[in-house]
Amino acid sequence: MNILFALWAGLLFGTGLILSGMTNPAKVLAFLDLAGAWDPSLGILMGGALLASMPAYAIARRRRRSLLGEPLRLPTATRIDRRLLAGSLVFGAGWGLAGYCPGPAVASILVGGVKPLLFFVAMVAGMGIYEFLQRREAQRATA
Repeated sequence: MNILFALWAGLLFGTGLILSGMTNPAKVLAFLDLAGAWDPSLGILMGGALLASMPAYAIARRRRRSLLGEPLRLPTATRIDRRLLAGSLVFGAGWGLAGYCPGPAVASILVGGVKPLLFFVAMVAGMGIYEFLQRREAQRATA
């Protein structure tokens, strides 16, 4: 049953990304172009998403389990460190260069085109490199 809810949530999320324009790199790049022809519509979209998610997080903080009975795993980290800043910079640079972030890239693959597929392959390769470096660092720490 959980897989059906995950499928439904993914389809709803992907549909929302497509309808909102988040899968259109030109629209994303226009949002990031503060000095040129800035398009604030994605900022308004993100603000709306934050407003919609705030009550859900307030409720989730008081619960131990999801509505499906699974344990809730909410983020606990509150410290801003070098790794967070570096990851944010890399994410932002990739978003600014390509006009895609992970969710919209996956949704864009379904719409078609080579660019989102290339972005997705590069994203998965970056995740693999990160995991490799993390494991190597953990091995050094235990040695």
